Amino acid sequence: MKNSLLIGRLAGIRIFLHWTFLLLLGFLVFGEVRRGSSYGAVLVSVGFVLALFACVVLHELGHSLMARRFGIGTRSITLLPIGGLATLERIPEKPRQELLVALAGPAVNVLLAAILYPFVAPLGAFEGIGLSHDAVGPGFLTALFWVNVLLVAFNAIPAFPMDGGRVLRALLAMRLGRPRATAIAAGLGRLLAVGFVFYGLFNNPFLVLIGIFVYFGAYTENASVQHRELLGDYTVGHAMITNYLTLAPSDSVQHAADTLLAGSDQDLIVLDQGRAVGVLTRPLLMAALRDHRLTTAVAEVMSREFDTVEISDSLAAVYARALRLPNAFFPVLENQRLRGVIDQSNLTEFLTIRAALSQ
Repeated sequence: MKNSLLIGRLAGIRIFLHWTFLLLLGFLVFGEVRRGSSYGAVLVSVGFVLALFACVVLHELGHSLMARRFGIGTRSITLLPIGGLATLERIPEKPRQELLVALAGPAVNVLLAAILYPFVAPLGAFEGIGLSHDAVGPGFLTALFWVNVLLVAFNAIPAFPMDGGRVLRALLAMRLGRPRATAIAAGLGRLLAVGFVFYGLFNNPFLVLIGIFVYFGAYTENASVQHRELLGDYTVGHAMITNYLTLAPSDSVQHAADTLLAGSDQDLIVLDQGRAVGVLTRPLLMAALRDHRLTTAVAEVMSREFDTVEISDSLAAVYARALRLPNAFFPVLENQRLRGVIDQSNLTEFLTIRAALSQ
């Protein structure tokens, strides 16, 4: 994953550490040193943050393993300064499945809190959170206990992208259908996000960051579901581009540049006897031009690794795939023969047309 460091695997799932997480640790160490804390105190603070995020990883693993029960894989789990993110192959659309997947994460934190409670209860666990600088002392365990309690409470907020938002959507979907349920849950999420930002401006700047994250998470989820509803039962054949430019493997880079200038295409498909054998993307072409490889054959600079879709594929499924790619571009095949292309721009145009027609 871009801008992230692979730190290991759990249950076959890759665990990534986003580079901004290192900034968090650096800021924490700087703050402790500035306060004049001892070397041991700094280590305890860093150790507590690492323990906290270990709980976050286990939380995300709970979601992932429950999703696996329904045949949904998890690409990765990424640790960010504001929490963790499990990237599922798809979000379960059946309300009961989504409900169980959403609840599985907080259930892990409930279990962790239950395991810690017998150790901290005799020590005054309900006197509040107070991190001791004793790495193995009661303060450390008490704080960790409360962190898991707070993770459950925070994720119970009915706002996307928190688990509470997905629980609310799943419950509403059982009666109202997924699109309407998403609109209601996302609307509530945006309202709560505005409250976070407003309160955070005067009390806690970190809440402003959380509010922004929640707002755009709710907006994005609602837009994605409503778009997929508009796509309905349409297939790739309904939206694909049939007027496209192609190259032959023997064409020169200069010819490819001229072809690019002659049309509006950003990526060009390379055909050999009617079959797609490569894709010459604009960045690849620009790199070849910068290296002055004007007479080089396209076959030497094109990418031979590219995703394709079938003309009968669900347009909603292809749209979901396109959202995960920064520059989605798919050759469309029928019986292994090229029939068209589809990219993010014409998907957006198709959605715009469908939205206008539905009003």
